[in-house]
Amino acid sequence: QSIGNQTGGRVSFFLTTTDFNVSYNLLLERGIRFCESPRHESYGTVAVFLDLYENKWDLIQPNLE
Repeated sequence: QSIGNQTGGRVSFFLTTTDFNVSYNLLLERGIRFCESPRHESYGTVAVFLDLYENKWDLIQPNLE
């Protein structure tokens, strides 16, 4: 089966937000499965989640500094 396995289990899609906490909580309320807790990186705040086909996405609020 190739649906959900096109990228070998790596993050391949990115959903950018301007308010990480609001977006994160909205996705949680709607049943989205996160693979990890949010983390702060040098490039921004990020957390990996799965879509319906188990493709990995980054929810990311980039640092705009």
